[in-house]
Amino acid sequence: MARQQERARRTRAAIIRSAAVEFGKSGYAAASLNRILEGSRATKGAMYFHFDSKEDLARAVLETAVERYRASAERWLGRTDLGPLDVMHGMIDEMALRLEHDIIVQAEYRLIIEPDFYRDVQTGGGRILGRATRALTVRAIDQGQLRANADADRFTRTLTAALAGQRYMVDAQGSAIDLRARFEEALEVVVESMATPEWAEKFRNDGWRAHARLEELSLGL
Repeated sequence: MARQQERARRTRAAIIRSAAVEFGKSGYAAASLNRILEGSRATKGAMYFHFDSKEDLARAVLETAVERYRASAERWLGRTDLGPLDVMHGMIDEMALRLEHDIIVQAEYRLIIEPDFYRDVQTGGGRILGRATRALTVRAIDQGQLRANADADRFTRTLTAALAGQRYMVDAQGSAIDLRARFEEALEVVVESMATPEWAEKFRNDGWRAHARLEELSLGL
């Protein structure tokens, strides 16, 4: 029984991964179930055992991406060895890496800009990142890294919009853009507008203390 359950789990994971590749490449409407099956090496019967339809499969990809956003945010929010702005930088750096290398996260970005799933933006990975950013902003104000009169909501809205815009520019201008550098630039512009002089001076000397590492990320299912 345990062996059968493990085989079923692996089959489901393979189908989701293949679907993410197909959705990320072709979008939802043009995605081919046959290509998904070919990529997963699963049978049609196995696919319909796990998923009722192409929409059901797409939502499984979205849910898997959200789980990755949530796990990343929780891991960074749990860091106590760094100040909140360095934690924020590490978390955002990881998101950039995932958008460049994680096919599940790439597929989520492609799906939520399509009409069929546009409402999922409200519960997707971007919302999780926004909440974590706001929590870290509040910490940064409390710990004197951002000015006491800084507005956490304004900070969060401006930063998340800037990050979304930078991700959009990758599609508009081509993959030659270094997304990690653009995300870092957006963060620095917003932080510098609200940082305390003490933090700004320390940052000029030390730079960012936290970066994500591709080899440390779990990119499989």
